[in-house]
Order: sequence, then structure tokens, then C-alpha cells
Amino acid sequence: MNKQSTTIIAEAGVNHNGDEKLALLLVDAAVNAGVDIIKFQTFKASQLVTESAEQALYQTKNIGKKESQYAMLSRLELSFSAHQRIQKYCQNKNITYLSTAFDFESLHFLIEDLGLKTLKIPSGELTNAPFVLAHALSGAQLIVSTGMATMAEVKQALSVIAFGLLQFNGELLFDEPNNESFAKAFDSSHGKALLIDHVTLLHCTTEYPANPCEINLNAMNSLSKEFGVSVGYSDHSAGIEIPIAAVAKGAVLIEKHFTLDKAMLGPDHKASLDPQELTAMTHGIRIVEQALGDGVKKPSAIELKNAAIARKSLVASGSISKGDIFDDKNVVIMRPGNGMSPYAYWTLLGQPASKNYQHGDLLNEPSL
Repeated sequence: MNKQSTTIIAEAGVNHNGDEKLALLLVDAAVNAGVDIIKFQTFKASQLVTESAEQALYQTKNIGKKESQYAMLSRLELSFSAHQRIQKYCQNKNITYLSTAFDFESLHFLIEDLGLKTLKIPSGELTNAPFVLAHALSGAQLIVSTGMATMAEVKQALSVIAFGLLQFNGELLFDEPNNESFAKAFDSSHGKALLIDHVTLLHCTTEYPANPCEINLNAMNSLSKEFGVSVGYSDHSAGIEIPIAAVAKGAVLIEKHFTLDKAMLGPDHKASLDPQELTAMTHGIRIVEQALGDGVKKPSAIELKNAAIARKSLVASGSISKGDIFDDKNVVIMRPGNGMSPYAYWTLLGQPASKNYQHGDLLNEPSL
């Protein structure tokens, strides 16, 4: 994920409402918007939640009825074969397919059957240590969302990941997975290097939609400073302004939910962008990338041609004869800026003119 241009993930999630045809239309919309990746969610509802697990309040509101998470997710589940067809469709459309697994069977499917080399660990699974470890043991590039997490919880997850990556690389093979082994892996120089090579942390506020006052974009920079890994932002706010701002603050990856129609019934549609907004966000991010530059403070090539017009020079305010003494009456500072610099003003005062000047002439005293 360490690229000069920001990776943009269009999060389709479950906004296909369990309909494969809608999923393919979401792929088309993502392609048209110019994003890099479209991401779905792969899960078996029976392995993800208990049958009595309650919905979040926003889910009840957005769906328009109160039911169990299990009932809701069962309707939104896509079969493994559907994911295979969607991935193939993405390949034909020249857009990268990605999906988040929420159970071990689904994770195994993404790794073994679909051959994904990049995996996403969602915020809700960050504290699921065995599941996090399974991701790391794949050796894949990992995108790790940190919604709802403290800095200590992020460190715990990274410690598990470091342990798994070391195991994948043939180290710590005889260490048992436990807190002591995780801490040892995190503190090791190779463990830290593997984290830098494999992990992108995403700052995230888990609320749909998230109020701007709850976003705390500065936490993105805190994650980068604390752990030294690449950092991006998973956005749940309304609109496109905050993810664009995150790019200006250094995000290497932006993830944003989108839908074909915000009016559709489902848990995430209302907090998602429509296709036109997704296109606008992508366009805004690409403009910001161009504006960021290399950070070196210097005049750009386009500025240089304006310098003589915008800056000023030392100018004769009237006729000055050779030998006349320059003073604050016969020397003024005016445009254009291709004469003597105003920084020579104090050196010039009190000196004799080396030649004649007319009113408005740019002063030119080579000896000064």
C-alpha cells in the first residue's frame, strides 16, 4: 500500500442487498468513478452472529424494522460462488476486487480459493486475536481498521500480526501464541520491519454517519508516529470533504462506502456515497495529490515568470545625474522586480550615482 498516489477503496460492503446483479452494477459504478479497488464483505451469517444478537440502532433505523443481526445478515449474504463470479467480473473490468472476511471459513475462501494477496481486517475484528493471527499467517498485505480502538488495542493487534508474520517467514516456529510471544514479536527488529512492509492502519470512527466532531483526523498522524507503519483513513462521515482532507494529512489509502441509491433499504445505504459523489471524491483526492508536491519550499517553474511582475526594484523617483547622492527622496521602490533588489536600499543610500537616470528608471549600480 506504500504508493505515491492514494489508493481509493470503494466499499460496496453489503450494499448489494444480497443480489449478485446489484453487486455487478456496483462494480460498474466503481469503475466509472475511477477508484482503484472495490471491496465487498464475505461471511456466513451462521458463523458470524448468534441468532439473538441485536442490531445496532442505526441498522434498525436504516432498515425500517427491528430484527436480529442474524436475520438481517442472512438476507445480505452472498454465496462463495457469487464472490468468484464478482471477482472475475472485476478482472474483466480492470478493477481490483477485495473483500473482508468475518469468519474463518470465509477467510480461508478468500486466501485459498480467490487467491487474495491483500486482506482487510475490519474494526470489529481488531480484538479477535485468533482471527487477526490467521490473517497474518497468510503472509498477505494487511489493511487494518482501528474504529472503536484505543492505542493499546491497536498495539495488541499489531503484536499478534508481528508474531504471525514472523511465523510465516519461518521464525518463532516453536513459540506458542500468547501475550508474551506477541510482545516479543512486536519488540523485535524483524517484527517491526515486517509490520512496516505488510500493514496499513486505517483510522476510523465507527458510527454511521459519523459526526465531523467525532472524526479526530489527527489520530491518523498519531498512529503513524506511534507505530511507523503506513496510515490511511476509513470514512463513515456524510459527504466527501473529510476523506479529501485525510489525503492532505498524508493518508495513503482512503476507504469509503458507496451505493447505487441512498434510498434503498439496508443498513449502510444512507451513510454511503452515491455514484456521482464517489466520482467527485475521487476527483477531489487526485487534485489534492497534485497539490501536495514534494514539500520543498521553492518557487515553481510557473511562478518564476511572474516574479519580475509581482516583485519590486529600486527606482529613480526623478532625474538623477551622475555623481548625485542617492537618498530617500530620489530613490523609491516600485514594480517591476527585475532591477536592483530592495534589500540593497540601505547600502545604496548615501552613495554617488555612477550614471544618469531619468524618472522611472530602474537603478543599476553594479558596484553595489
